[in-house]
Amino acid sequence: MIPLPEPVNEVIRTLWEAGIRPVLVGGFVRDALARNVNPDIDIELYNVRTLEQIETLLRPFGKLNLVGKSFGVFKLSLGEYKIDFSPPRTESKRGFGHKGFDVTWHSDIDFATAARRRDFTINAIGYDPIEKRFLDPFGGIGDLASKRLRCVDPETFVDDPLRVLRAVQFAARFELSCDAGLLELCSAMIAQGALEELPKERIFEEFKKLLLLSPRPSLGLELLKEMGGLAFFTPLEQFDSTPQDYLSHPEGDVWTHTLMAVDVMATMRRGEEREDLILMFAVLLHDIGKPLTTLVQNGKLNAPRHAEEGVELAREWLEKITGDKTLIEGVLPLVRYHGWPRKLSRSNASDSEILRLSTEVCIDRLIRVAEADFFGRAFVGDTPDCFEAGIWLHDKAECLGVLYAPPPPLLMGRDLIEAGMEPGETFKLLLDKAYEAQLNRDITTRAEALEWLAKQS
Repeated sequence: MIPLPEPVNEVIRTLWEAGIRPVLVGGFVRDALARNVNPDIDIELYNVRTLEQIETLLRPFGKLNLVGKSFGVFKLSLGEYKIDFSPPRTESKRGFGHKGFDVTWHSDIDFATAARRRDFTINAIGYDPIEKRFLDPFGGIGDLASKRLRCVDPETFVDDPLRVLRAVQFAARFELSCDAGLLELCSAMIAQGALEELPKERIFEEFKKLLLLSPRPSLGLELLKEMGGLAFFTPLEQFDSTPQDYLSHPEGDVWTHTLMAVDVMATMRRGEEREDLILMFAVLLHDIGKPLTTLVQNGKLNAPRHAEEGVELAREWLEKITGDKTLIEGVLPLVRYHGWPRKLSRSNASDSEILRLSTEVCIDRLIRVAEADFFGRAFVGDTPDCFEAGIWLHDKAECLGVLYAPPPPLLMGRDLIEAGMEPGETFKLLLDKAYEAQLNRDITTRAEALEWLAKQS
């Protein structure tokens, strides 16, 4: 049985006493079987006469929102739980894309018929909280136990192009193997242009789940490759044909390294969604410039300027799946400078070099991306115990106070005004010159900044 909190049980009893049969469905049931916590509950309501009947019964429990009058989804928050109530419904394809469906709710449909519209068998399991039993017409419980991802109905599965990417992220999140029939379906859908039907926002949401919720995102990425989907996300499809130098990358090609690095970064996520997403995308794309730049120099494989060349490629890649400019601008400096922690450590870089780096990229983020890059590979000999370059740069940046942001200017516009200067074009030039002197460590305190200013007149 699935234990439910008393406020939820109270709602269920109210519905049952009114002649409505509630059945828990979807992700909440799946996650309960997988022993994962999920605060979002979907409840299908059978034997409903009217939508007004549902509203009347649920209104006393809190603020109620109706979403989609044609099929009637009522949203209710009960403490930490967010609950969607709706009558069972069917879907029929009527047009192009992810939203091209007619949806109809029914009062007398059976659970198996209602569940047939769902994508995967693991999402088509129901739970009757009154009889305290599972409803599993398509064998989802067995598939979950066997770590197998299988579609409910091959004929209706292909109607929704988003299901290709849902298969990718579900396989990674729950570490499932893709059923041969499902793999064939998804491959055919991709070949017929399914991904081109999707708006970028929907693609982004599935990538977000893949990168943030998967213990090993590589499982989903490898499945996407097996389906033939990487060409849509070019130049990822070129990674596996881009070799690397054996001494620095014994694991082989750029694809293998990228998968390993992404999985390392997944172990370093901190649960801060925005930050984690920037770092995961940065690691996924950090070597995006290598297919373009890899060559043989003096008998050795090298990819000169791959980080610099990768910046615009990463921008184009991200803009294909999101319009979030802040996220994109957070990722690009990490692609550009991902090799700098090791570079600066090897040269025992000066404080000035580290200060300048902090004006280009968040050093704390950069260290974590560089660490995932470093450990996301095979090693000739023993695996290092730590990322020494990262530790070195962390200590230096922390000492200088620039681990998370560049140094604030020691000299401000008000200082120029107090010195008797008139605001104008020379203001910016002088402030820029002062900040340059600060980065050079020619001035390190406010007193030195004011003394420097006095000498400029």
